[in-house]
Amino acid sequence: MSTELLRGEPVAEPILGRVAERVRTLREEGTTPTLATVLMSDDPADERFVELKHETCDDVGIATRDVRLEPGAPAERLYREVERLSDDPVVDAVFVQVPLPDGVSLTGVRRRLEPTKDVDCLHLENVGRLVAGEPRFVPATTAAVCRLLSAYDVPVAGADVVVVGRSGVIGTPLANRLLWDRSVGNATVTVCHSRTTDLAAHTRRADIVVTAAGTPGVVDGSMLSSGAVVVDVSATRKPEGVVGDVAFESAAERASAITPVPGGVGPVTLAALVENVVRTATRRDGDREG
Repeated sequence: MSTELLRGEPVAEPILGRVAERVRTLREEGTTPTLATVLMSDDPADERFVELKHETCDDVGIATRDVRLEPGAPAERLYREVERLSDDPVVDAVFVQVPLPDGVSLTGVRRRLEPTKDVDCLHLENVGRLVAGEPRFVPATTAAVCRLLSAYDVPVAGADVVVVGRSGVIGTPLANRLLWDRSVGNATVTVCHSRTTDLAAHTRRADIVVTAAGTPGVVDGSMLSSGAVVVDVSATRKPEGVVGDVAFESAAERASAITPVPGGVGPVTLAALVENVVRTATRRDGDREG
């Protein structure tokens, strides 16, 4: 069986092209789209994820602010930074890199984010709107998975989809998005996690398996049905390089299509993020004219 690689670059390129064109127009009208990132970690992987966001913004003409805090700093320092950026009229979008250090509450961050600047859907108002199917923003990774499935004509309506991982940042929003009664939706979704008994029994029944557990090798080829589509969201840095949750070689022998890691979901996630930033800047431009 020939296995198709679901590469992200061909999907991301046209999105980035449209974003760059819109940014040029906004700049000509006097609005410079601006993204602020907040990092409270010294993990090289987290640092690299933030750097990639800044590099992508630079490529399309979006201005950035880079706020970094020591992981051992008081939680209140992070909360104050989030509040300050949320209140800054020049900042269109605020992105807080997660996971946060022990002792720093994600709920505390959610409460302090301005919902209209929360481009990755952390604020509870935005989470609720996503669940209701009336989102202000679709989180970047969730949007990227849907964009990939659509671009490669993977049937989702009526499909059995297993999402491995229930984080509030990726797994849960994605599961809710795939339930929507619209394009790249109407799936029958099962969410598996660390307390799931016999993960393989669930994944073997799935037409589509999406992994977002952050655990290398949690899914291998023996756990897939023949012809399944596999989307590996995770990217864990190991001494041998960046790896996903899926044992790629064995999975590729069973799957009809699979994302490479790196080079699959990641590029589309970055494109979806800057697309959300431009949406917020477009709103500010309209407010300014009004």
